[in-house]
Amino acid sequence: MPNTFYRAILLLVYVIFIVSCGTEEVTDQKPVTKVSVIIPIKKDVPVTSVFVGEVKGLYDIPIRARVDGYLEEKLFQEGSLVKKGQLLYVIDAQPYKAEVASKSSEVAEARTILVKAENELRRIRPLAEINAVSQMDLDAAIAEEGAARAALDAAEANHEIALIKLSYTRIHSPITGVIGKTKAELGEYVGQFPNPVILNTVSRLDTILVQFFITESNYLKVAREFIAVNKSMMSGHNANKAKERNLELILSDGSVHPYKGAVDFIDREVDSETGSIMVQASFQNPEGLVRPGQFARINVLMRTEKDAVLIPWRSVVEVQGKTNVYVLNDSSQVEMREIISSHKYGDLILVDEGLKHGEKVLVDGIQRVRSGMTVEAVTDTFISKSSNPF
Repeated sequence: MPNTFYRAILLLVYVIFIVSCGTEEVTDQKPVTKVSVIIPIKKDVPVTSVFVGEVKGLYDIPIRARVDGYLEEKLFQEGSLVKKGQLLYVIDAQPYKAEVASKSSEVAEARTILVKAENELRRIRPLAEINAVSQMDLDAAIAEEGAARAALDAAEANHEIALIKLSYTRIHSPITGVIGKTKAELGEYVGQFPNPVILNTVSRLDTILVQFFITESNYLKVAREFIAVNKSMMSGHNANKAKERNLELILSDGSVHPYKGAVDFIDREVDSETGSIMVQASFQNPEGLVRPGQFARINVLMRTEKDAVLIPWRSVVEVQGKTNVYVLNDSSQVEMREIISSHKYGDLILVDEGLKHGEKVLVDGIQRVRSGMTVEAVTDTFISKSSNPF
């Protein structure tokens, strides 16, 4: 009887042990995490750099008061289009008309003196030939005639200057363009510091210029392309490339100007203090939307990256200032990999280092994984939502 009891106790303990071990095995079998992976996109992509520049008109001509006086008339609508030769301002002309009259009288006086000197010379020259007058008298008559002629030339020159000054009282537009806000009002004394000298500015806006600064290293890349284009233009070969306009103008609201631009020239020297050099580009602007003084960004094509590796931006994990992605190895285990990226294209980034085409990159479920974890991967196809990432 006791033996039977002990056997029953041992059997019960054995059964409990077996059941508990089975429970632990079931508990340890956690479900495998499912993630989505993509194969990086392999594509030739343009590598661009963005520079900030200032917009100028094709011509920004200041309207100056070239004579001083009171402003009598303003004959244009501010902000409107004015034509070349159109009358813009009228300055009080009375003092200059009086000066013209004065110089006219001086011309008449000088002409009268010259006529008298010429008559005197014509009278004395024959007498000198027969020795009826001395050589000294002849020389004096010749000198007086020459002095009278020079005085007439000076009087006529002064008269011409007076006429020019009088013409400056009527200020015309030197070009066809948009005129700005006047800097002098009617009745104001202009043309002499500290009063206004520059009265306005007229800008031609059908073409705009953008000046921006680039670093010395970027300059070398831009300059090589610029030199190659100029050689094509000078040789007459590859004319289509020479006329190619591949610069983008990004406006302050983020929109892209509809007309592409081209480099006009590169300044002659690098600024030794900043290590930068000025570049000027031109863009068509037929609607006159872009105005002088605006700041805009220039998108410059630096090179084309062949067979570039692109991945979705959402697959990136930022850790302590470093850019990382989760990569799935051949054992279906997750590895965190640091990458180097220099450019972003919409919702894609260009991977310069750290990733090869053909490797599997996690895009969904990355918050639930860690390095070394075994996962169940589903290969997905990424479709960019950006309208034109390149």
